[in-house]
Amino acid sequence: MSVYSRLARPFPSFSPRSLGNRMEVGRPQSPPAFSVDFSNLVQSDFWFLDGNIVIVAGHAAFKVHRGQLQRHSDIFSALLSLPQPQDALVFEGCLHVELHDNPSDVFYFLSALYDGLYFKVPRANDFMAIAGVLRLSSKYFVEHLRERCLNRLDTDWPSTLAGWDRREQAATDSHGRYMPRESCPHPILVIQLALDLGIDSILPAAFYDLARYGPSKIMSGVSLPTSAFDEYLSKEKEKSQSTPLAPIVYLPRSQLLRTLRGRERIQRYMAHFIASSLQSRAPAPDCAHSLDADPSRPCHESFYFIMLNVLRSVGGIACGRDADTLYTLMQAMDMLSRTDFSDGQRQCGLRICQPCKVDFAACAMKAREEVWAALPRWFGLTGEDEADDLFP
Repeated sequence: MSVYSRLARPFPSFSPRSLGNRMEVGRPQSPPAFSVDFSNLVQSDFWFLDGNIVIVAGHAAFKVHRGQLQRHSDIFSALLSLPQPQDALVFEGCLHVELHDNPSDVFYFLSALYDGLYFKVPRANDFMAIAGVLRLSSKYFVEHLRERCLNRLDTDWPSTLAGWDRREQAATDSHGRYMPRESCPHPILVIQLALDLGIDSILPAAFYDLARYGPSKIMSGVSLPTSAFDEYLSKEKEKSQSTPLAPIVYLPRSQLLRTLRGRERIQRYMAHFIASSLQSRAPAPDCAHSLDADPSRPCHESFYFIMLNVLRSVGGIACGRDADTLYTLMQAMDMLSRTDFSDGQRQCGLRICQPCKVDFAACAMKAREEVWAALPRWFGLTGEDEADDLFP
């Protein structure tokens, strides 16, 4: 069953006499004090008639099986093995554990423990489930769920250039439309998660993705997606009051500066590449046109044409991806083999010779590899002083 398929329903009323002993995760044990108001809680579909432990998280309650928790988590195994006093009060025959975690995270975590964590087709709205399960599987040492979440994040935010190219290709449909936000969540959400949990490996790709936005969009933040559990709560609230707007997630000032500085370095690298590898580019040593009356003119004209198209891309005119240097360099390489240009009379390709094609393609590929290798340094993720070290 999908982690999105479980609904929730209002928790029934209970008498204070029925409240039982509770254990708290994240706080020292104290004498029984009935701080949980069960009459105001929401009961999820995780309310099994044969359950033997009640988990309370925020405004939500879940009646589940001790064995399921103990089987997958050493933390829960130790917690639920603590001896309880013989006269401990119980609720519906069960003790209750109060977790100081987000109830939506607990919902996704239990969904993964009971139903598994599967995504048939990667979608951006998987992120709330991935983030919730990753937070709690890390906290409660459920390694197989943690690994599955990390593998998904590594696919969406790869640590290799080849992985990035596969991600970008998957985000482009058969009509050439680029729609990364359908398959991958907004990078601000990913950066926040990675910083909170210390997942350094995905930060370079996430910061690069964010830096492709304009500065105003970077600083505007992003609406926090609604979780499956919160969707039910909002429907209940609509009956009596208006639904609140989704909260906006902003990067802190230090991470905004990191993003904008990295963006500047990416753009300056591209300007350096245009000046050194296109504007003043010499033909290949074995250029096929080197002995023409006007030596290498077709190749010089081809380099000039590529430069004009690169400048259009850098200026955001072509595709609105003005800070996407990896894409721009790939487009420059693709121009070498395209045949859909026009000379005013017919469609044709560039008249550049094969040796110059090979030479420029190698140069552009090397530049892409340099950019990818430099991302951790340009975004200040290496701990080095990279202020004036712009190029590899």
